[in-house]
Amino acid sequence: MTHPRFTGGVELATGIGLRVPHYNHILAEKPAVGWFEIISENYMVEGGRALEVLDRILEQYRVVQHGVGMYPGDAGGIDFAHLRRLKKLVKRTKTPWLSDHLCWGSVDGSMSHDLLPIPFTFEAVRKTAENLRIAQDFLELPLAVENVSSYGEFRDNEMTEWEFLAEVAEAADVGILLDVNNIFVSSINNEFDPLEYVEFVPADRVAQIHIAGHSRYERFIVDTHDHPVIDPVWKLYERAIERCGPVATLLEWDARIPSFEEVWTEAKKSEGWRAAALERKQKNDDHAAA
Repeated sequence: MTHPRFTGGVELATGIGLRVPHYNHILAEKPAVGWFEIISENYMVEGGRALEVLDRILEQYRVVQHGVGMYPGDAGGIDFAHLRRLKKLVKRTKTPWLSDHLCWGSVDGSMSHDLLPIPFTFEAVRKTAENLRIAQDFLELPLAVENVSSYGEFRDNEMTEWEFLAEVAEAADVGILLDVNNIFVSSINNEFDPLEYVEFVPADRVAQIHIAGHSRYERFIVDTHDHPVIDPVWKLYERAIERCGPVATLLEWDARIPSFEEVWTEAKKSEGWRAAALERKQKNDDHAAA
């Protein structure tokens, strides 16, 4: 079961990302969504419609921040200007925890604006964990790091991706945002067993789970967030819930965005998979206690 420190002591069920095409529908219809996730960088501004809508959403819904620009794997350290803007938004949203990607993205001040995978080395564990500890202390709330999708592997890797994720989370004392679609995407591209990944992740550090769709090409698949979730990803999700308990679940749909109703219907499918997983977990726990 997830340690409450990694979820800010808040229990959430199913949520979706807050996206511009759905603003008017949400404000007018006030749908019964459990919570919304926002991309932090989209709201780290001084004014405008984005913040106006966010403030109205905050009047009715729990909002959790998810970032794409912290880059804890950067060898040059954390960008404190970015952290200051992030902390200002944190005070506005009162997000119970904050997540970002386990990646790097800049060199000597030049930003790639991409989520670049980190070499899985012990030195990278040390430096990434140091950056995350600094960020968590500065922001004064729990952090969770997300596994990214990848399309190749470094020759100098000293461990598997799941071992690297666990080592960083332990060394930095942060939570994990487990993206089961990213696990599936990377497993196809890099030829490993995605279930082994899910089985290895420290369950008590998983603060949140992402589910999403992807696009398949001839030689690889890409984490595009523009399709419904496929059954193999749902099965990974089910096993993750069985291991981690009723973790907050978020459906990502970021391209070719359909109607709000279609996105929300897809997100709510998680409830059936979650119920089945928790029932099996309870039976296993009862059997172990007998």
